[in-house]
Amino acid sequence: MSIFARPHYTSDATDFIAKLKADKPTLEQEQRQGRALLWDKQIDRKFQADAQAAQVAQKPYVYQTGTQPS
Repeated sequence: MSIFARPHYTSDATDFIAKLKADKPTLEQEQRQGRALLWDKQIDRKFQADAQAAQVAQKPYVYQTGTQPS
């Protein structure tokens, strides 16, 4: 045995996740389905390019009305 060897340690978070996965074996599949529902989307590149081309430049000071006070 090495003098640098430490006893096996797992954090509370690691223990919690391991117990959660053991209690609910379908958890990872459900997470993948949720990600696919919210994040894994096909991007319409033409629509994105059209939307960027249609943007109007913002004024440097957005609250100015364009008229000068007299």
